[in-house]
Amino acid sequence: MTLSDIHIDFRSDTAITAQIVEQVKGRVLSGQLKPGNQLPTVRQLAAELRVNFNTVARAYRILDELGLISTQQGRGTYIWEPPEPGNAAERRLHALTQITQHFLNDAALMGFTVDEIHAEIERELARRLIEQPAEKGIKDKE
Repeated sequence: MTLSDIHIDFRSDTAITAQIVEQVKGRVLSGQLKPGNQLPTVRQLAAELRVNFNTVARAYRILDELGLISTQQGRGTYIWEPPEPGNAAERRLHALTQITQHFLNDAALMGFTVDEIHAEIERELARRLIEQPAEKGIKDKE
């Protein structure tokens, strides 16, 4: 994967981490990236995209938790064999749990209280439910 493969929109409301995850996931699902294909290192991709190392590391962690990639210490990061369909719901829930934990850790490091975090989540959920049709739920617009 090279810089021309992933396009980051720095003005988008979608987090950079989510943009990376969605683009890699889309390439896996479309067959552009196949099992065994090697991805750039976190540092390489961060440099190519001109984003923080931790942003790419978080995206890779989410992709790993989704079962789409595997990072092998000293060997690199590779597209993993397609996961078994029966465990998709469990993998999605696990990924959501991981994302939530990362978010809460980041918010706590920034000094937000549990009440402030809860209030902001409630406001954002309410805003999304009002803005988007019911059939889309709270998923971001694509």
